[in-house]
Amino acid sequence: MVELAIIGSGFGGIGAGVMAIEQGIESFVILERAKAVGGTWRDNTYPGCACDIPSHLYSFSFAQNSAWSRSYPAQPEIEDYLERVTDNYRLHSRVRFGFDVAEVRWLQEQTCWSITSRAGDTVLASAVISATGPLSQPATPDFPGLSDFAGEAFHSASWRHDVSLDGKRVGVVGTGASAIQLVPAIADDVEHLDVFQRTPPWVLPRDDRPAPLWRRHLYRALPFLQRLHRWRIYARQEFLSLAFLGSGKIANAMTARIKEETKTLIDASFPDPEAAAALLPTFKPGCKRLLISNDWYSALAKPNVDVVTTSIERVDTTGITTSDGRHHELDVLVLATGFAVTDFPSPLTFIGRNGVNLAKHWEDGASTDFGITVSGFPNLWFLAGPGTGLGHNSIVFMIEVQLQQIGRALRYMRRESVATIELRQEVGDASYAELQRRVATTVWASGCSSWYQREDGRVDTIWPGTTTEYWWRARRFAPDRYLTTAGRFGQITPSR
Repeated sequence: MVELAIIGSGFGGIGAGVMAIEQGIESFVILERAKAVGGTWRDNTYPGCACDIPSHLYSFSFAQNSAWSRSYPAQPEIEDYLERVTDNYRLHSRVRFGFDVAEVRWLQEQTCWSITSRAGDTVLASAVISATGPLSQPATPDFPGLSDFAGEAFHSASWRHDVSLDGKRVGVVGTGASAIQLVPAIADDVEHLDVFQRTPPWVLPRDDRPAPLWRRHLYRALPFLQRLHRWRIYARQEFLSLAFLGSGKIANAMTARIKEETKTLIDASFPDPEAAAALLPTFKPGCKRLLISNDWYSALAKPNVDVVTTSIERVDTTGITTSDGRHHELDVLVLATGFAVTDFPSPLTFIGRNGVNLAKHWEDGASTDFGITVSGFPNLWFLAGPGTGLGHNSIVFMIEVQLQQIGRALRYMRRESVATIELRQEVGDASYAELQRRVATTVWASGCSSWYQREDGRVDTIWPGTTTEYWWRARRFAPDRYLTTAGRFGQITPSR
């Protein structure tokens, strides 16, 4: 039995562990399905993997890292950073590795959560923070015949480092954030590369450069200068939101600039107008995630690379047949098809008060309060939950705001002798209605098909405002938004 169980050990889980220590919570555990911390930065090891937010901002404000080697460090450096934070706060002893959570069930009589692993192990906890994140479940397309492919086939999130690509005919399905990193990284190694494009992305230049040694020494000696740099990056990223949230002069000017910069990058590598046209998006910038790269188009222009714009009809033992009847011979098939970010809360099952399944509860919309709490699910909080995703800024900023809110709730519970808190249903309904009303006027509802959308077209993933507004509105814990029961937090009621 613990006071607090944290599910996942990526940015959210590690941050939650630090919050628990700062709250003085002695009894807590971090449940991690793998054998190491790091979350998506542990799992995604494909060639070229890096973050598209500068790491001086894509990092914890309480754990600044003066040693970043460049503006946009690669995956190993971010994973190492998370390992160091875990070490510095002595969290490794709190992590239970190999605990793959299958079900989280509220036990009404005992006033606690029962967390069961896929191996059948159980942990009881007075409160739960779910920090599995939106990028934990790869989305695998259901192509006819995919299981018949005789070569090696794998998702980019489960990269097969034992499979050599040298001299191979390789197919990459997708042109999203993973593809535009891995395609340039492997293009020179393969014999031939087919990139299967459903829709082309908007791509901006990547202002990536090595961090000089003098700057690293300066930031180590004078941390406040690094913090100023962090806020400069934050302000720049926050300004980008204006292109997504409205249709005024500033938004139109920013949209026009995005279009021009993408077209400039395309034209530099594809002077042929017909070839260039196939790579120019027709949807509004931001409707799908904006991507950044300096070598995406130059990689596509290589003589051994073909961009396939016709749809995939089927897969067979030797390759892919597209809708134009052409067969593409392949030795290796890479599915760079992203993640199932709208399948809340899969792959976990949450059973709340009165036996309500959270997936069923969210069938008509993932109603929450700031993506953190849900009616019918006492003492349960989410990090990077529904309605908190971003298209312009650092999700780590959002996670820290959410952790501050959770910390205030826990302090309130201990101070006021509250055993459980549960979001009022009318609050969750009103919050969700507002989110849907606001999303309808943003670029994410402008008509394209994206990973932000559910199958019915509803957008439950994105915060339809600035991160500054999110911080301002979520900065205080409001007890009147919750139902409470009296008692001592952390004390389980014996079952009858």
